[in-house]
Amino acid sequence: MFVGALTAATSMVVAAEEAGLKAKVDALVRPLMESGIPVGFVVGIIDHGQRYIFGYGKLSRDADKTPDGRSIFEIGSVTKVFTGLLLADMVERKLLKLDDPVREFLPQTVTVPRWDGQVITLLDLATQTSGLPRMPGNFSIAAVKDPRNPYANYTVEQLYEFLSHHSLSQKPGTQFEYSNLGVGLLGHALGRRADTSYESLVVEGICAPLGMKDTCITLSEEQRSRLAQGHGPLGRPVANWDIRTFAGAGALRSTVNDMLKFITANLGLKKSRLSAAIELSHLPRHDTDRPGGKIALCWHIRSDKTILWHNGQTGGYHSMLALQKQRKIGVVVLSNTAHRIVDELAMAVMAILSGEPAKPLNVDLPEGQRRGGTGAQNEGGWAATPSGLSQAVCGRFFFPHQTTFISHPMVVCHCPRWLAKACILDESD
Repeated sequence: MFVGALTAATSMVVAAEEAGLKAKVDALVRPLMESGIPVGFVVGIIDHGQRYIFGYGKLSRDADKTPDGRSIFEIGSVTKVFTGLLLADMVERKLLKLDDPVREFLPQTVTVPRWDGQVITLLDLATQTSGLPRMPGNFSIAAVKDPRNPYANYTVEQLYEFLSHHSLSQKPGTQFEYSNLGVGLLGHALGRRADTSYESLVVEGICAPLGMKDTCITLSEEQRSRLAQGHGPLGRPVANWDIRTFAGAGALRSTVNDMLKFITANLGLKKSRLSAAIELSHLPRHDTDRPGGKIALCWHIRSDKTILWHNGQTGGYHSMLALQKQRKIGVVVLSNTAHRIVDELAMAVMAILSGEPAKPLNVDLPEGQRRGGTGAQNEGGWAATPSGLSQAVCGRFFFPHQTTFISHPMVVCHCPRWLAKACILDESD
């Protein structure tokens, strides 16, 4: 009887804690939902081993169902931390070394660029210091057969052709420059070393030991029935992205249930054969372009040196993963709307878990950024002109004679419309 009473009392305490946390997250989210920015998203939380999952909005504009822990989303460049962990695991198993040149894992017919004899190593690729550009120069209109699914038809042969003819503009290992190409190449090289596909590496090497059954690239019919519809920044439905050659940079799909298992392992709350590799993947390796920021094996580390994070964005989804090992807390937000306000939300929830004041989300958008407003056309909807942009709406904006690509509020460049649709996998840089 005593044990039963104690169990009941413990359950009541946990329920009260969950209700209190949900009330705080609800208050944070309410202005966001009222703004009409996201269609739907799921917030997953780990707080000292306790799991919380809160769903908001809809699976699609026309659906009544709210997304939940089993809903599947494209996670974009959050995939990169899986690639970094694969590298660390192969190092721990002595299958390769961090300072191995990437050319050792490619066909002999491929020439990898170098700088004054300095070669590109696996570590350079994982720390975004390879000197390779964000995307290859031959990722061109000829390669993008379907702008709605821009990565689907870019081939390994095209990648090899680019590498063999590219000249570096800086010495590898010296300067941070975010590169989807670089981490995509890393994932490709690891697959070749293991003589298998990148997807098989992730599923067998990470998902199996951590019990993550819904993290993969190729969905079953049952999983596809749980896939949330993706939407552009202003809520218009868009096509899914199939990222093949650059799979290691952004191809994975997952659920909040699975991502909480991944967070739990990265916080050290659950030991597995990956524990040593996880620790190796977290070690800071190089400065980034953010003041005080560091990069580990694909993980970004905030200037306060305590929060590891990575975000991701595809054509219709945005994701954010953050964790703080010292306090044993972590947050993941998966959204079916390509909008970087998800990053603000995740960090605000991290503040709540830390007992700090949560910064209100920036949802006071100019009229042109709201659905139904007037301005530049953005994926079938509308967005404001660059002068009205806030940090929450970095992305692709299609003007009558050009496309403006904003990777950061202070970085605006004009490029062909087809390229602007294709070049965003995330907003990490």
